[in-house]
Amino acid sequence: MTRGSSVMVMDGHLSRTCCGSVMVQRCPEAARYPFAMRLALVAITVSLLVLLATACSDPGVRLAPALAGTTFDRPVEVGAYPDGRTFVAEQGGAIWLVEDDGATASLLDLGALVDDDLGEGLLSVALDPAFEENGHLWAWYFAADEPPRATLARFKVVEGQAGPGSALVVLEALQPGYNQNGGTVRFGPDGMLYLSIGDGSASLDPFEQGQDTTTLLATVIRIDVSASTAANPYVVPADNPFAGRDDVLPEIFAYGFRNPFRMDIDPESGDVWLGDVGASSTEEVNRVLPGGNYGWSILEGARCLDAGDCDTGGLSPPVATYEHAEGVCAVIGGVIYRGDALDHLLGRYLFADFCSGQVLALDTRDGVAIPAVIATLEGAPVTFGRDANGEVLIADYAGGGIYRLEAE
Repeated sequence: MTRGSSVMVMDGHLSRTCCGSVMVQRCPEAARYPFAMRLALVAITVSLLVLLATACSDPGVRLAPALAGTTFDRPVEVGAYPDGRTFVAEQGGAIWLVEDDGATASLLDLGALVDDDLGEGLLSVALDPAFEENGHLWAWYFAADEPPRATLARFKVVEGQAGPGSALVVLEALQPGYNQNGGTVRFGPDGMLYLSIGDGSASLDPFEQGQDTTTLLATVIRIDVSASTAANPYVVPADNPFAGRDDVLPEIFAYGFRNPFRMDIDPESGDVWLGDVGASSTEEVNRVLPGGNYGWSILEGARCLDAGDCDTGGLSPPVATYEHAEGVCAVIGGVIYRGDALDHLLGRYLFADFCSGQVLALDTRDGVAIPAVIATLEGAPVTFGRDANGEVLIADYAGGGIYRLEAE
C-alpha cells in the first residue's frame, strides 16, 4: 500500500485550493468577524460564516497518526473489525485488515468490479450488525461495466477473507452522469440498512433528480436486509415514512440531497447525520429526519437556485452551513463523538472540509448550531470512522494516512 497519485473530484473541486471560505470557528484568543444568517425556513436553524484573521484549534485535541503510520492508496473508509483490528477500504476496491503495528492482510479486493475514475470506485463499506455470526460485509461502489450504475452488494467473509465471487447484488441505482454518485452505507441501532445516494449528475441537477421521489437518486434510503436472498434481496420496513404511498418509492427515508457523500448514524440515539456537498456556494450539515425534504435542487443552503420559482414550503433546513471562498470546498460528513478520551466533545457532531483539512465540532446548545474548528489535517480528510474503543479515526485521501483524534 502506497500513497495514491490520483485526485478525488468532489463535484469539480480538484485540489485543496479549489474554492471555499474560512470555516466557522469559535476561538477566544483569535479575532472573529461573525456573520450569522437565520434561515427563513426554521427559526432555530442558523447559517454561520465567520472570517478569521488567524486559524485556531482546540488546545486539548490533536490528530495523531494511527496504525503505525501505514499509508493507503486513496482510502475512503475506515472502521473497527471485531477482532480489534481496523479495516481500511481504498477507492480502487481493496479492503485491508490492519494491526495497530501497521501489519496488513487482505480482506477483500473488488478491483475487478469497480470503476474508480474521478470520484467513483469503491465508496463505502459497512459490517453487518450480525457480522460475527454471518460474516456479511456490505459495499457501495460504482460498477465497472455498463450501464453506469452504483451498486449495493453483500459479500461473505470466511476466516478473515472474502472474494468478489461471493457477491449478492442487493440494489442498483442507474446513474445519469459520472459525478455525485457517492454515498455511505451504514446500519442503525434499529438493525436497518441506511444508504445515502447522490443525484448522479453534475452541478445544478440538470436531470431534475433532487425532487423526484420516483427515483432513489438524491435520497437516503432505509431497508431491511436481515434475510437477504437472491430472490428477495431486501424488505421495505413497514414503518418507513413513505411506505404505502403510490407517489414515493417506499425505500426512501428522506430526499432532496445533492451529494450526501458522507453519512453516519449515532449509535446511541439512532439520529442520522450527513454532509451534503454543495454546488457553487454552500456546504450543508443535515440531521436527517424521516420523511424530510432537504431542498435540493430548490435551494442550496438558503439560496434559491431559481428566484422565479422558489417555493420553500415544507422543506427541512440544514442544521448548519458554510460558504465557499478560497481554500474551502466540500463538506465531509462525520460522526457523533461517543468516545471516552475527549469528554468535552461528547455528543457533538464532528465533520471536516475536504480542501481546507479543518475538522470541526458542532454544538447545538440553545437550538443554535455553532461549528468550532478543533484540529486541522495537513491533507484531505475524506471519511470518519471509529476504532475498537469508539475513538474517532479520519482518513487522509491525499496522503493516504489514517489519523486518530486524541487528547493532547
